[in-house]
Amino acid sequence: MSSGLAFPTIQMVAPAVQFPPSLPPVDLQTLPHAGMLNLHDAAAGQVSGHLAGAGSHLADAAGNAVHHAADAALQALGSLSGVLLAGRAAVLGTRVLAAAAVRAAEDQRCLRQQQKLAATAAEQWEAAAFAAARINARGRALRARAARAARRGGPLGLPPDPDIPPPLAPVGEQLGELREQLARAEEAVRRAEERQAAWEQRRLAAQLRLDEEQDDDCTRALRESRERALRRFADERTAGVHTPPPRPAGPEPFDPEEVRRIGAEILGGLDPYAPPETAELAAQAVRNAARRAAADPRRARIHLTEARKYVRDAGKEAHEMREAQERAALQYDFLVYQTPKGAEDLPPAPEAVALLRRTLDDGVLLTRTELDQIERAVTERQQRLEALYVRTQCADAVAELARRYGGRAGAGRPDGQEIRLDWTPQGWDPGHWLRASLVDGALRVATMYRGTPGKRTPEQRALDDARCAEARQRFAEFEEITGALGLDLELTVRHTEGALPGVLGEDAIVLDTLIAEAAQAAEEAVGQAAEQQHRNARPNRPRYRTVDGDQRP
Repeated sequence: MSSGLAFPTIQMVAPAVQFPPSLPPVDLQTLPHAGMLNLHDAAAGQVSGHLAGAGSHLADAAGNAVHHAADAALQALGSLSGVLLAGRAAVLGTRVLAAAAVRAAEDQRCLRQQQKLAATAAEQWEAAAFAAARINARGRALRARAARAARRGGPLGLPPDPDIPPPLAPVGEQLGELREQLARAEEAVRRAEERQAAWEQRRLAAQLRLDEEQDDDCTRALRESRERALRRFADERTAGVHTPPPRPAGPEPFDPEEVRRIGAEILGGLDPYAPPETAELAAQAVRNAARRAAADPRRARIHLTEARKYVRDAGKEAHEMREAQERAALQYDFLVYQTPKGAEDLPPAPEAVALLRRTLDDGVLLTRTELDQIERAVTERQQRLEALYVRTQCADAVAELARRYGGRAGAGRPDGQEIRLDWTPQGWDPGHWLRASLVDGALRVATMYRGTPGKRTPEQRALDDARCAEARQRFAEFEEITGALGLDLELTVRHTEGALPGVLGEDAIVLDTLIAEAAQAAEEAVGQAAEQQHRNARPNRPRYRTVDGDQRP
């Protein structure tokens, strides 16, 4: 017997994978064949309805799957690949996405300069999809921030309108087109963020009464420091790396005017989104330093140190809030995503979505328990998508084997299994086929023969051995194809004598076999009806012997 075991993992998300039509579970009481799709072109043409569409989809995918893997940059992003990459982005968080955005921009520059790219097309797709997810999260978080500021009001009135384009929808786009959209969206979001940050900075200054100073040196120091703070903010938005204000060099001055100038410079370095409460503590420390500068220089230096600490704390709080809101936007977009019509639904997570809305709408940080609840919902959905992706790629791999080497291939979903794949290679009919079953992430493949357990004749055992020997080569080809489709699948193959008994399409019947069997059943039904009619036409007479023997049949 030739059988193998593997635990498929996703090595790299192939860009062009679409959501497959949902495979209904097998119901032997009503539609015993409803859970099986034929992956072969000819069979797909023989059926109608959603089964025909599904068979055509899988056959088309199989015919081009390996070619797509080689030319991924030329393919449009598929619906399943797109949401799977978005899920990975939601799991990874904003810092990793920032690095991916930088990498995507570098890929674009390399293309413009016609340089040879070191990364594979699939890796470039991942970076571009991550960058798109980050841009969308920044945009959603910025709109939420502006809406909260408008509700609060204040001395400056309404904040500027976030003039940014709608969220990017990478699915259906080619890599080059997506990169161009990324460049435009990045520039638009960057400008909108800078406008919002400048408005927030002015509002914070008005709340702290920083612009009431009339001293030229202090005003100049405050203005220059605020400009530097805005530049740091813009750099952080682009690179995704938080850079706190630089520490001062050398001892603190004793001159009261210099203390006031340095105090103004410290307050000018406040993060534009600094919480007003912490910012007020920093402003009060600077006022105390200015008041004590002449009489107690040492105490003035202590107050300046306190002011710097409050400014750092305020920057850290503002950075954490931005990260929390952008991460919430990433997770929100992922959890509210709905699969295309006809595809398998994903589990909803209304409680997690409500928590994320609270972060975005009210600007509150969630507790560790609430964050864990959200992460569980995101992880559960991501695992479902990864399982669906593995299932789809395994089905495409089997269909590709059938396309290359002939024969019939079918996919079913019996109870308790993620998918069952049966392939009858050309020349193996009618007695043998290969079966792959995916259960709880474990893929088992085996050589099968049609029948029940029992003693096999020498001729049958010889044929079993021949088919098992051929199967080992098919297993290697299956592993090669799945690798090209982005799966890491190392089969542990066992070699023993014989094959496994079974029924082709057990609990899920191959469609072209079903058609033939239906025709045969119809013929048998006609024959049975004719026989019954003949019986009814025969005269009634005793068909038994009596005890006394008076009547005979």
